[in-house]
Amino acid sequence: MGILGWVVIGALAGWIASILTRNNAHMGAIANIVVGIIGGFIGGLVMNLIGGLGITGFNLWSLFVAVIGATILLVIINLIKRR
Repeated sequence: MGILGWVVIGALAGWIASILTRNNAHMGAIANIVVGIIGGFIGGLVMNLIGGLGITGFNLWSLFVAVIGATILLVIINLIKRR
């Protein structure tokens, strides 16, 4: 998957995760892309640890994995901000 694919998956995953964690009003497009791309790495790592497939290309499974990772990242960020 090329850089453009990572940006598109990252943007969608970051946006969906920000809606799920109620951060959507505080995040812009660039933040959604960054959170989604980092979430893709986190989601891939988590899926590999539990025996599943990580990011497999430009498809719905990869988007699902990236959303899981981005949600984990945003939950951790929210916990740190609360303190």
